[in-house]
Amino acid sequence: MAIVGAGLAGLSCARRLREQGCLVRLFDKSGAPGGRMATRHGEGWQCDHGAQYFTVRDPDFQQEVARWIAAGRAAAWPVRPAVLGGGGLRRAAGAEKDAPALVRYVGTPSMRAAAEGLAADLPVSFHATITALERDGQGWRLHSREQGADLVTGDSDRFDAVVLALPAPQAQALAAPHSALLARRADAAAMHPCWALMLRYDLPPALPFEAAFVNSGPLRWIARDSAKPGRGGVETWLLHAESGWSSEHRDSDAQAVAAELLAAFSAWGAPAPAAWTAHRWLYAQTEAGDASRHAWDPGLRLGLAGDWLAGGRVEGAWLSGRALADSVAASCSQPPADRP
Repeated sequence: MAIVGAGLAGLSCARRLREQGCLVRLFDKSGAPGGRMATRHGEGWQCDHGAQYFTVRDPDFQQEVARWIAAGRAAAWPVRPAVLGGGGLRRAAGAEKDAPALVRYVGTPSMRAAAEGLAADLPVSFHATITALERDGQGWRLHSREQGADLVTGDSDRFDAVVLALPAPQAQALAAPHSALLARRADAAAMHPCWALMLRYDLPPALPFEAAFVNSGPLRWIARDSAKPGRGGVETWLLHAESGWSSEHRDSDAQAVAAELLAAFSAWGAPAPAAWTAHRWLYAQTEAGDASRHAWDPGLRLGLAGDWLAGGRVEGAWLSGRALADSVAASCSQPPADRP
């Protein structure tokens, strides 16, 4: 079975299928697992520039996170975010003294660590950008930008099933030639871009918060990445732009984007950084309109998984991959170990 995408949904799906005896192989266009659970590294610095933290509601995901913590790949982040807006600075709802504590978790020593643990013993082909799927009577073949159709090694050059664990627009493009139903499901999902700005400082800025939601201007989220558990090196901060602003500036020059975001940050008392790096996430913010968790066509043996099918959270991505794996296994007509 082929799984396209080694983010959390794809990794969760792969591990669940492995538990049930299935043989899997993952393909990802990047050079590391995790998708938007990502960390940028530079000379003496690192910064989580995708997902900033995750929360837990589902009991199965709680057990999974407990395993990550036990392995040293995750930890609770004891932060009380501020809320910045027209009324100035205040604390986020739920941060009051008597309110139930909302536990925010992060990967350690970087957000990608949990995904790296999940991928450790899985066969993953990195730098493999899947551009098309081809289906015949013997199964599925995958074409990649880097290697054409010559992606499969071993006893078979076909996969009996394909999972698309990708952002909705990318999944839609691959599914459309084969399944109008799956393509419509992906096309109905609304995903928005997000500009991220990673800042480095010689000294920690003297600000009255280490994380903040922003309710006005181009910024949506500010965080002192250096304050997360297990971090070290140069003082780093992360700025995420608001989704509407990011959509308007989707094709803007990084210098222009940085200038506006730094000006907005300085309005809250931040000094100019010693250096910065910008990154545009083309598909980042997900509108939580679909809660079906996954989609699976047993006739075609083609499925979809991703956070966009499960509320748009890190937890949702993990649950989506797991749910799809259960549907795949339930529809298997042959012993799992006999399938590529």
